[in-house]
Formats: sequence, C-alpha cells, structure tokens
Amino acid sequence: MESIFHEKQEGSLCAQHCLNNLLQGEYFSPVELSSIAHQLDEEERMRMAEGGVTSEDYRTFLQVISNALKVWGLELILFNSPEYQRLRIDPINERSFICNYKEHWFTVRKLGKQWFNLNSLLTGPELISDTYLALFLAQLQQEGYSIFVVKGDLPDCEADQLLQMIRVQQMHRPKLIGEELAQLKEQRVHKTDLERVLEANDGSGMLDEDEDLQRALALSRQEIDMEDEEADLRRAIQLSMQGSSRNISQDIPQTSGTNLTSEELRKRREAYFEDAMGEEDMLQAAVTMSLETVRNDLKTEGKK
Repeated sequence: MESIFHEKQEGSLCAQHCLNNLLQGEYFSPVELSSIAHQLDEEERMRMAEGGVTSEDYRTFLQVISNALKVWGLELILFNSPEYQRLRIDPINERSFICNYKEHWFTVRKLGKQWFNLNSLLTGPELISDTYLALFLAQLQQEGYSIFVVKGDLPDCEADQLLQMIRVQQMHRPKLIGEELAQLKEQRVHKTDLERVLEANDGSGMLDEDEDLQRALALSRQEIDMEDEEADLRRAIQLSMQGSSRNISQDIPQTSGTNLTSEELRKRREAYFEDAMGEEDMLQAAVTMSLETVRNDLKTEGKK
C-alpha cells in the first residue's frame, strides 16, 4: 500500500487530488489547473450548457478535468449514460472511474489486479474487491454522485507494476480525515484528563509512600527487638545450664566413697538431672510461647 500514490485533501483542491491520484503522481498543481480553466472559450461553455448540466461550477470543473486528461490521451464518458449502458461492460473490466458529488471529485482506479478507492478525504487508499465494485458504484449513484469512465491508456506507475505481481490485503479500512482528527482530539482530551488526575493524586501518593516506609521501618525494628530478645533468652538458658552444672558438683555431698555407695551416688545424680531438665523444659516452653506471640503480632501488623 505504501507504493500507491495518494494525495490527501488540502483546502478545495479536490480536482487536483483527483487527477494526481488517477495518474499516480504529482502531475498537476493549482496553478496549472487554473491556467486550463482560463483557456476555456465561450464555445466550450455553450456546449456544456447544452448537455443539460446546470451548475456553473460543475461544468467548469468537468471541463477543466477533461482538458487536463486530454494531455494524456484520456477522455471521460458518463457511466450511466444510455450510450455507455448499451455497451454492457462489466465495471471490473475498466481501468478507472472519476466520481463527483457537488464540489468534490475523487478517483477509483485499478492497480495491478485490484481496485482502490483513492478518495482524498480518506486517510489512505481503500481496497475494493471485484465483487463489491459494482455495488460500490451503484451506492454512489444512489447518493447523487456522477460517475465517469476514464477511457485511454493511463501512464505507467510503480504501484501498478508492483501489484501486477502481488496482491495486497487490508486489515483495517482507512477512516475519513475528519473522523481521524476527531479521534486524535478525543485521545488528547483523555490524556489531558489523565494527567490532571495523576497530578491531583501526586501529593496523596507521596503520603501513602511515606506511610508504607514508616510501617516497614517499624516492622524492621520489631524484628530486631525480637532477635535481641531471642539472643537474651539463649544467653539466659546457657548461663542457667552452666550454673546447673556447677550446682551439680556443689550439691553432691563431698563425702568419701566409704560413706556412700556407688549405687547411692548414681541415684542422687539421676534425681538431680531430672529436676534440672524439668526446669529447662519449662524455660524452653516459655521461650517458644514468647516467640509465637511476637510472630502473630507481626502478621497482624502486616495485614493492616
């Protein structure tokens, strides 16, 4: 599609766009078309009036376009005229059409083996299938368009040569230029509204970030305090065990073996260790309960 020449609408230059899109190049300028219009003599104007066409602008534009095409050996034939209709020519066997409604003119042309609507009011060429072409032209006629068949050999162009070898597919049809501008304007409005919302929420967003940071620091301090408490508990347990070891030797009577038998010494040691281990289990249980309480507090704070 990039190889297809397509002039978009600028001001009231639709006749220029129509001819250049037909010939696939920048062949005519407003100055050249104005020069052709001034060359029309009174006799030609009279012939146009005899054709039953009442609009002066219509007659002028039609004659200007006709004279411009004569340079290339091309002529226009009214598509719905009795003379042409008697020929019973299938539209797909033609090469191009020029369509007019009021002051707007545009070209429908075959490039390669496919038809394209080269209306300058569109954002790009519109692909028209062979089966849809006749319906498209009939629809234009119902809307009040005058349609002309372009007869003669069109100049060679790059798009026609390229599309003789390949066929193109069009996923999205082009929009009218006005619709595209309206859509772009709407997008700009939405973007502006979004920027305003973001600016309005900027301060509160920063406050939320500060609150999250303070909460994270508080949790971090709690974790550090918990680790310190665990370390203190471990040291207390260690000191307790060390003290218990010393008390074992102190509590055992310092008597000679003759006073206590080996069996009596063994029983006393077992009884002491049972008491010592009972205290250690109680201390460990207390430590475990303390740790569980801290963890539950941290989870509750995290959910908030």
